[in-house]
Amino acid sequence: MTQPTHFRRVAHTSSLRVLDAYSCIGGGTEGYRRAFPGCHITGVDIEAQPDYCGDAFHQGDAIEFILAHGHEFDFIHTSPPCQGEGAPTKGTNAAHNAAIGRTYPRLIGPTRAALETTGRPYVIENVAGSEVRKDLRLCGEMFGLGVLMHRYFELGGWTTVQPPHPRHRGRVRGWRHGQYHDGPYVAAYGKGGGKATVEEIREAKGIDWSTDHLRLREALPPAYTEFIGRAFLATHTAALGVAA
Repeated sequence: MTQPTHFRRVAHTSSLRVLDAYSCIGGGTEGYRRAFPGCHITGVDIEAQPDYCGDAFHQGDAIEFILAHGHEFDFIHTSPPCQGEGAPTKGTNAAHNAAIGRTYPRLIGPTRAALETTGRPYVIENVAGSEVRKDLRLCGEMFGLGVLMHRYFELGGWTTVQPPHPRHRGRVRGWRHGQYHDGPYVAAYGKGGGKATVEEIREAKGIDWSTDHLRLREALPPAYTEFIGRAFLATHTAALGVAA
């Protein structure tokens, strides 16, 4: 059962405690740091994240951490791994994955259930085709980034207005069906075929604190969560008692 959302009254964003679950290197963390100046952000991830950019880091199961400590935070962001969620991993492809012994956990439902026990406002981020509720859709073009990277966000205990989705300026650079296409965006996933290098991903996403190719590919652009954080403050300034 969904618990009521409670907001701890704080004088400034420096009093806010933010949890970034499934944090990876902290692309989401950096955006919230910009939106909530001086806040304290804790990251949680099942894998060690030596490049994590927040204030504190806990290696462990994100759902277990939310159940045990989620109520201690003022705002919770979650980015469950998308490998088991998007349409390409379902249907006939799911049978192929099972045949080769590849399994991906489905974590959105259990994550949502854990978040609803906390009574805190939250965000669940994931890809198209996932079970996340599509309350908000963000694209890199909205922020002038060099990646498109469409992502969807379920907003728990709060809401905001969907911003306009501007027309893409061109194609994603790289090879498609044996033909090379140039364009203003890079493919920040995989390797080869004209896909982005480490430096290109760093520049395209606005991440300058890591050179880990795999984790750079997985990380959210900070501009996304900076937008979300500012939208949250705009709708909850009165409840939070935050100075505008």
